[in-house]
Amino acid sequence: MTDTIHITVENQLGEIRQLEIPEGINLSLMEVLKASDYDILATCGGMALCATCHIEVLEGMEALEARSDAELDMLDTLPRAGDQSRLACQIRLNAALDGLKIRIFANN
Repeated sequence: MTDTIHITVENQLGEIRQLEIPEGINLSLMEVLKASDYDILATCGGMALCATCHIEVLEGMEALEARSDAELDMLDTLPRAGDQSRLACQIRLNAALDGLKIRIFANN
């Protein structure tokens, strides 16, 4: 088991960067993306009410917890949401996410 979580992030411009996050940081993926200077509005502050942290999971979907009803309801309002869509605010970081690959959508 590693003490660092590695997440590959593709931004809205197609630029790819790998984040290294200490395990046990107890933050959501949205909080880490904002702290890493990604263009994420997170207007609602992580309550699954605005969908401005919409991401697509490219690899590692099986490591994520199931989407909540609130997250599914919010994703249903997005024209570009698909089977791999998630709200970054609803993903809590843990060691199982090591190797996750995501793409950030342009702000909705």
